[in-house]
Amino acid sequence: MHGSIRPAIIGAGPIGLEVAWALRREGLDPLHFDAEAIGATMGWWAPGTRFFSSPERIAICGVPLLTPHQDKATREEYLTYLRGVAAQFGLHVRTFERVERIEPPAGEGAPFHLHTLTAAGEHTYEASHVIATIGDMHRPRLLNIPGEDQPNVSHYFQDPHVYFGRRILIVGGKNSAVEAAIRCYRAGARVTISYRGAEFDDKRVKYWLLPELKGLIKDGHIAFLPQTLPTAINATRVELARTDANGQPTPGTLTHEADDILLLTGYEMDGSLLAAAGVTLHGLQHAPTFDRRTMETNVPRLYVAGTATAGTQSRFRVFIENCHDHALKIAAHLTGRTPPREPEHRPEALLET
Repeated sequence: MHGSIRPAIIGAGPIGLEVAWALRREGLDPLHFDAEAIGATMGWWAPGTRFFSSPERIAICGVPLLTPHQDKATREEYLTYLRGVAAQFGLHVRTFERVERIEPPAGEGAPFHLHTLTAAGEHTYEASHVIATIGDMHRPRLLNIPGEDQPNVSHYFQDPHVYFGRRILIVGGKNSAVEAAIRCYRAGARVTISYRGAEFDDKRVKYWLLPELKGLIKDGHIAFLPQTLPTAINATRVELARTDANGQPTPGTLTHEADDILLLTGYEMDGSLLAAAGVTLHGLQHAPTFDRRTMETNVPRLYVAGTATAGTQSRFRVFIENCHDHALKIAAHLTGRTPPREPEHRPEALLET
């Protein structure tokens, strides 16, 4: 440690909070930042959205996650739980303070400098170590088509109520799109779902959702446009291309009338903060380079934890359930203890949103 300078944590999702808890158990008092509120990614889920994971798998800091009906936690229940954990252990997070830049140490033993931005202005902090728990879903995966920035287009499904009585086209074939289609139909919308594949993949959709969607399509309650892909959008209609067996566009086209369009085609990680600090990003996922035993990146004393370790995931392999050991590894490495062993097994993969 460099004098009394504290380690810093960037990101206050569940794994960020768990890292803070693990460090405090070791007698450390980390600085902790988040660009938004704690659990911000879950904050933009639609009301009532349930986790695929069971409560015990996403519980953190040794605190049981209890739900009123002993079922999977909703967005609201989990955010309440995170607030409770932070309050119980005194995990102070500087919310709505975005870390804009990580300035690497000027020499061995020198501190990092973190440059942050709040509504009140710019700030600079010194940190002995930096732990990035920034997640992997920072921005939508854009289609880059004309009209994608129209006011009637959204890449986020937030509240089905707003679509009552409206014609809505939902684009996508994974959890977010399937759940949005079902819930918007039940909220009184006229729903059509467009998917580049010929049929939905039951390995990529929550097991309780797909049979329901298929039944609604079969009964004519939800319209389905298989093997289609939007190519242009305006205020009242969407141009779609026909796709081949690989989901790639073909010369065939059609036009669909819609009031609102939900482009639920996935999200990407923004690794620019890490890259600018010298962390090497590799592969198509632009995943950070790190030591699995300690979670330290190629930049000494800069660590990564949680889903940020995987970069942009096209099929989820890293998620809350199998990241709990990251916090213990980092705490052990910062204090010179022996890192815990790798888990003997990995829980089942969380399906894509």
